[in-house]
Amino acid sequence: MALEDLNNKNFKGRDYSRRMQFEEIERKELRALPALKFEFKKHLFKTIAKNGHVLLSEDHHSYSVPYQYIGKKVKIQYSRQTVEIYYNYERIAIHNRSRSAYHYTTEKDHMASAHKFVSDWNPERFMKWGHSIHEDVGLFIERILQNKSHPEQAYKSCVGVLSFEKKYNKERLIKACQRALGYGICNYRIIQTILEKKLDSYNESDNTLLFMPEHENIRGSDYYKKIIS
Repeated sequence: MALEDLNNKNFKGRDYSRRMQFEEIERKELRALPALKFEFKKHLFKTIAKNGHVLLSEDHHSYSVPYQYIGKKVKIQYSRQTVEIYYNYERIAIHNRSRSAYHYTTEKDHMASAHKFVSDWNPERFMKWGHSIHEDVGLFIERILQNKSHPEQAYKSCVGVLSFEKKYNKERLIKACQRALGYGICNYRIIQTILEKKLDSYNESDNTLLFMPEHENIRGSDYYKKIIS
């Protein structure tokens, strides 16, 4: 090959070639290539939420950190594969990156509840708050908490649901929770939909058709159109 010929050819007016210089001087200085391929990493700063997670806005996905850092400002360093979280230049958490929007990646040992640690946000506080409004609101909050692997993952939903008391009113929130319990669907979105569409005021004797609540097990008409086509 032309490249090999060039490397083996002596320099003009010299008695050595590029190949000879490489073998005599440079080869012994070489080191092994890194075990891992270089990955471009992005950086941003976030404050740890009271639920013990930090949100990576790009993916709308939240990652857990040790509960001791709740309220602290941290640096998130992430690549295509991993998400690393640093506090004062010390890495406090590392996770495989997930693109599942509005979901959580959680390590059990990070959670305050795993250490019986009482923080401003805890399941007892939200259940007590819900039951103070009405027993059915309290039951709905309990179901939200039970649907998650770790209660901290449900805290934002609990706050969202309970805040509807001020945005709408107590009676409407109670009726919305009762209707959602009847559907067997317990999450923030179902309450939001019921209140926005005023379905909490629906009278069972009314002939108006109820909407079909959104649910991951309901395929909808579009699914069957795809099959037919």
